[in-house]
Amino acid sequence: MKKSFIIIKSYLLIVALFFMISCNTKEQPNSARNNIKIASISLDTTPKGNLFGYKPLSFSEQERIKVDYANQIGEYVREVFQDSKGNIWFGTLARGVARYDLSAEQAGEKSLVYFSTEDGLAGNQVNQIAEDKDGNIWFVTTNGVSKYNGNSFTNFNEDNGLCDNRTWSILIDKSENIWVGTVGGVCRYDGKSFSRFSLPESDMKNTSSRFSTDLAWEIIEDSKGNIWFGTDGVGAYKYDGKSFTHFTKKDGLCNNNITGILEDTKGNIWFGSKTTRVPEKDKSYSFVDSKDAGLARYDGKSFTRFPTILGLSKKTIGLIYEDTAGNIWIVSKHYGVFKYDGQQFINYQENQGYTNNCIQSILEDKDGTMWFGFSGGLFRFNGMNFVNIPKDYFKH
Repeated sequence: MKKSFIIIKSYLLIVALFFMISCNTKEQPNSARNNIKIASISLDTTPKGNLFGYKPLSFSEQERIKVDYANQIGEYVREVFQDSKGNIWFGTLARGVARYDLSAEQAGEKSLVYFSTEDGLAGNQVNQIAEDKDGNIWFVTTNGVSKYNGNSFTNFNEDNGLCDNRTWSILIDKSENIWVGTVGGVCRYDGKSFSRFSLPESDMKNTSSRFSTDLAWEIIEDSKGNIWFGTDGVGAYKYDGKSFTHFTKKDGLCNNNITGILEDTKGNIWFGSKTTRVPEKDKSYSFVDSKDAGLARYDGKSFTRFPTILGLSKKTIGLIYEDTAGNIWIVSKHYGVFKYDGQQFINYQENQGYTNNCIQSILEDKDGTMWFGFSGGLFRFNGMNFVNIPKDYFKH
């Protein structure tokens, strides 16, 4: 009976993970899915006190892009990563990971290769990817961690010290420590096995998490060597190698459920937070999304929020990414992506905000090409429009 309960509980959590990362979108007929409208808004961000001015311009419809959903790298492209050899890896929700080898393509050979559990990968849902100094590629999946040496996979799970097999985030720091965020807590790899790295116990009351306050959605290292952990419900922690500093909503975060962290080239730390489910007013049996998520920027002394910009306030912010030109790309649930050039925010989104409006990954490759993994396939940005890159684009 106990074993059956554990199996059912694990199944329900996997189902919940699927719906969360698919942006909770509603299904529409195929005819509606094949017409993607891309529009932009320019926002005046002249500071006015602690607020940013809001000056929307009219929507301008760009070219419609037809998408063949049966011919995508993956319906959900969870991660896009380029390794030191120039290969680009696409982590998917259910198809494992695909590797694009440009040199093979130039030689007229097969350039797109998939790896799944049948090839030794720990799990077919790949959430993040990293590379160590020896060129090994690491994958965090919902069934453990995999290390790929170019020929075979070595897998790590709870038997090897992982806090939980459901892994979400990974960081290989400058000292080659490997950090992994799992549903059961943060783990650190010493070259042989994983062991628990406990974050301080929080004294917060009435915490609200999607899965567990032990989960670190995001782990990054800043330019000073500090390790930052974005948690599921208890804010963010900064670890300087000796002690922790804890940041919560009281300190300036929009919400304590931190899903995205970035240090920009100016040293600012950006935080994206996720809405949580809270009881509806006067209806304790009914739950709605909270109104306190959004984007926050920390300059080392104080936080700046963006309450007047639709999509950056009271909405779930996921991935935050900086390109080589210094533009900050901010993913907003159902609002597509914002590009901040230091002066203004430009918002790229669909007209109706359907599935493809949910972006899950961003990469600027070594040639300056911007890749975007959507809930709906793989796209490249040409400076004005997002162009779908189907499987047929690659030699496979």
